[in-house]
Amino acid sequence: MRWALVKVCVAVTTMVVVAFAVPLGLVIREMARDRAFSNAEREAAAVAPALSITTDREELERVVASAASDAGMAVHIPAGDAATGSGDATGGGGAGDAAGAGQKQQAVDIGRQRATDKDIAATRRLGRASTAEVPGGSTLLQPVALSSGAIAVVEVYVPESEVTNGVGTAWAVLAGVGAALVVGSVAVADRLGVRMVQPAQRLVESAHQLGEGKLGARVPEEGPTELRLAAVAFNSMADQVVQLLANERELAADLSHRLRTPLTVLRLNAASLGDGPAAEQTRAAVAQLEREVDTIIRTARDAKPQTAAVGAGAGCDAAEVVRERMDFWSALAEDEGRKVRVAGVDRPVRIPVARADLVAALDALLGNVFRHTAEGTAFAVDVHNGEDAVIVLVSDAGPGIADPEAAMARGRGSGADGSTGLGLDIVRRLAESTGGDVRIGRSVLGGTEVRIWIQLDGHEPERRGHRGAVRRRRPAGSDGPDGPGRSGRSGRSGRSGRSDRSGARFNRPRSLP
Repeated sequence: MRWALVKVCVAVTTMVVVAFAVPLGLVIREMARDRAFSNAEREAAAVAPALSITTDREELERVVASAASDAGMAVHIPAGDAATGSGDATGGGGAGDAAGAGQKQQAVDIGRQRATDKDIAATRRLGRASTAEVPGGSTLLQPVALSSGAIAVVEVYVPESEVTNGVGTAWAVLAGVGAALVVGSVAVADRLGVRMVQPAQRLVESAHQLGEGKLGARVPEEGPTELRLAAVAFNSMADQVVQLLANERELAADLSHRLRTPLTVLRLNAASLGDGPAAEQTRAAVAQLEREVDTIIRTARDAKPQTAAVGAGAGCDAAEVVRERMDFWSALAEDEGRKVRVAGVDRPVRIPVARADLVAALDALLGNVFRHTAEGTAFAVDVHNGEDAVIVLVSDAGPGIADPEAAMARGRGSGADGSTGLGLDIVRRLAESTGGDVRIGRSVLGGTEVRIWIQLDGHEPERRGHRGAVRRRRPAGSDGPDGPGRSGRSGRSGRSGRSDRSGARFNRPRSLP
């Protein structure tokens, strides 16, 4: 579209330049010709008064020499009867004593003759000025009436160089102006094309991004009116898509919250029924129901495209969400005799994550603690707030995970070992939406520790390994030999009043594996 507009503009400008420049060039050439012949007419007019009073050769040569700027003038006086009583109508070389009437006068030619005799005779016969083409230019033939009644002809030579004097320069100027107009029109057309094409290109790019699942793609509402209206319509459509997917995400999170948590309670209660056919049937029914719910949730998760991270100013208070969910799970923990510890939630901790997403992630991890550890197993949730990141640690005193890498693989949706992989997948997506990640290691309680790194600035931090990789090595500067990313000393001291690390700046390459 841009080049098409440039081509059209070049074609139109070229036609306009040709339409005006060619006639103007012809007019300039004609004006130069008229100027040259006007000068020739003035030179011929300067000789006419002398011819009307005398035909003396010497006098006429002096007049011709003074009137002509070069040797381009000639005078042709025809032969005929001499005039009477004038005493100065001599036909010789200055005898000065001519007789009366009846004396014959000889033809006189002064200067170089370039025109043909035929042209000169035609001028005498017509009695008006004419031009004739001669080698190297043209001649102006001007008739002049003599005192004797004869017609003399003054011939003025006009060379071709004088006729075309200044024409080439004028044509070059016209060509330069025409070229400048064409170049200027190209520049203007290109700018107009850019103004029209760039909004269209941005609209196409945003459409591709939206099709790839980047729901934050929007089009600046600028440019021509039509494209601006198209951008408004696209942004409105994208907002509706985001809203629909947000409703779907809320529905999936609500499904996880409403079904998985009560199912965990049912499974725990069914486990306490003891032996017997009724108890076995109840436990089998609960297991079947769990499998069906897992299938439904896995289907909803697979059919749901990944959405962009929430924008600046959005998110939730992680401390408030942790307190709320721990109040819920503490009731179940008390029934099973589990010790619970919460740290780092005494002040607000803002994170760029939707509240429903954080609730779903915490419920998934805490539900795994209840499902995969024995009754009486202690667990803890810690929140560490830094300048550029927030770390949420969920740890337990269970047997731990024998193969953390396999657990992370299931978290990416493999569905191995009868697991939907939903818990870790929800957590991983939450962390990665902010540029963070999830790590699994050994906790200070002796069991599993799941560490959720939530980046606050939205930029992916520097890493020394692949996302989701498991590192068992202790970070430099740690206070104890227990799990990665957290100090064993601080973990133990947390039971008697763990200090808050709010305000500390996390530097991943040095403080975290």
